[in-house]
Amino acid sequence: MLTLYHQPFSPACRFVRLAIAEHNAESDLIVEPFWERRPEFLKLNPAGELPVLVENDGPAIVGARAIMEYLDETRGYMQESRRLMPDHPEKRAEMRRLVDWFLDKFDREVGGIFVHEKVFKQDMPQRCGGGAPDSAMLRAARANIRPHLRYIGYLASIRNWLAGDRFSYADLAAAAGISCVDYLGEVPWEEDDTAKTWYARVKSRPIFRPLLTEKVRGMPPSRTYADLDF
Repeated sequence: MLTLYHQPFSPACRFVRLAIAEHNAESDLIVEPFWERRPEFLKLNPAGELPVLVENDGPAIVGARAIMEYLDETRGYMQESRRLMPDHPEKRAEMRRLVDWFLDKFDREVGGIFVHEKVFKQDMPQRCGGGAPDSAMLRAARANIRPHLRYIGYLASIRNWLAGDRFSYADLAAAAGISCVDYLGEVPWEEDDTAKTWYARVKSRPIFRPLLTEKVRGMPPSRTYADLDF
């Protein structure tokens, strides 16, 4: 049995949840208030960061990339037709590059800003950094998302999926971040129709259904969030 310590609107955590579901695995989900730095959680990950995966009584697997590799090594080889790693070293390198792009660059410039300012801050106590959203940070994220959407659109226009011919972890990493921003109504879908079409394809997969039912306390989702034909 897999146990995932997560936050529902963390892009990295959503990436892992989507990957677990795509591998037809099940997991117990434990919502971890990472800002509280619980001693029990710090024993699993001294850095105090999410996501963290534990299988049965095994050691903690820390971080989205480590979990991605673990899932491929323990589940991917058993389901070759649904494997999320490409079959060639160069293709795997490109897939990993894009996973880094969306888990790092997109999160740092767009997704992580929106989630921290509009979701996490309302749950975090003031001593941990909670409070009102920073309007300057939100303005920066709104400007930053447009080139990211254009880049997604470019990739989707020259490939069947973002990293190549097959659906991969790259698509999950991008869609996880986009989904959080879309919930908050901060995706300017008019920026790139190709990016919108790609996201509609990903969002229509069965693995997305549980995510599309989740809600932030006191904050309803945008009109487009759960609409598969937006």
